[in-house]
Amino acid sequence: MSVFAATEGAYRLQATLSFATVPEIRPEGLALIEAAGAQLCIDLSGVSAADSAGLALLIDWLGNAASSGKQLRYSRLPPALLALAKLSEVASLLEGQVVGKPT
Repeated sequence: MSVFAATEGAYRLQATLSFATVPEIRPEGLALIEAAGAQLCIDLSGVSAADSAGLALLIDWLGNAASSGKQLRYSRLPPALLALAKLSEVASLLEGQVVGKPT
């Protein structure tokens, strides 16, 4: 059963992102990124809970998309996931902000 549901202009991730679930969810996200056009949006409003493994998964998908020349954006981040990202100082990655020094 897929953890992604297609919505207008995006895919909605419906899952718990934890150490137990990430190994099963990661390949499906990678396949979605591979099949996507130049831009992809993943709606995270269906993420019921997340831990550091889930946060690492989202960052991993961003890296895979970038290495494929694609832009991945996340929308509707759950407050608890955003709080974890802020605590880990990676919220700007998930919120689509440019990280690093301007060129």
